[in-house]
Amino acid sequence: MSTSDAAPVALIVHAHPEPHSFSTAQMTTAAQALRDAGYRVDVLDLYSDAWAPTLARDDFASAEGYFKPQAEQMRAVKDGTLDATVQAHLDRLLDADLLVLSFPLWWFSLPAILKGWVDRVFAMGAVFGGDYGLFGDAALAGKRAMLLFTTGGPSEMFQPGIFGSMDDFLFHIHRGMLEFVGYQVLDPVITYGPAHMVDQERAAALEMVQESITRIAAGPRPRDASLV
Repeated sequence: MSTSDAAPVALIVHAHPEPHSFSTAQMTTAAQALRDAGYRVDVLDLYSDAWAPTLARDDFASAEGYFKPQAEQMRAVKDGTLDATVQAHLDRLLDADLLVLSFPLWWFSLPAILKGWVDRVFAMGAVFGGDYGLFGDAALAGKRAMLLFTTGGPSEMFQPGIFGSMDDFLFHIHRGMLEFVGYQVLDPVITYGPAHMVDQERAAALEMVQESITRIAAGPRPRDASLV
């Protein structure tokens, strides 16, 4: 785990199947902005890595009889028998000071591959439950997390009476996933409707992403504040 004397670590978990997409360009821009700000950046590209999103019995060698996934996670964490790939991703998660989830907003939520990453890697007993509580008592308290994503529709569609408020769509991610395991959740960085932009507009949008991430990287970090 990083310390106050070492470069802070940002883990970017990226979920887009097209390497030449605007979403991927946005992720690459964010990663470089974090590096320029002094972060060590770790990128998990779920589609490129062929991540298996399903939390299933096969993840647990000791699972017998009635299968209760969270109980098996607790047992595997305690016994040190988590699936090797899941354990590797969990180690990278625990090492990071900042988590960035990068994705296109599909059906007003995370792509299935990214939700499956949360299902498998946010293991009970490792990031919440067991020796940990919830929210401020969870394992990732004192760390930060944020969403970096694109939408299909323009910003004016995300208001009551049309699609609905973006805050409403993000609540289950911000509160139910990230805050639940202890993260301080930062404001999301969103590019609305890049598929409807011309090249010049996309370039300007990437500049805005770079500026937003640079501001976030320069902001106060919970770990730093705890040392004052």
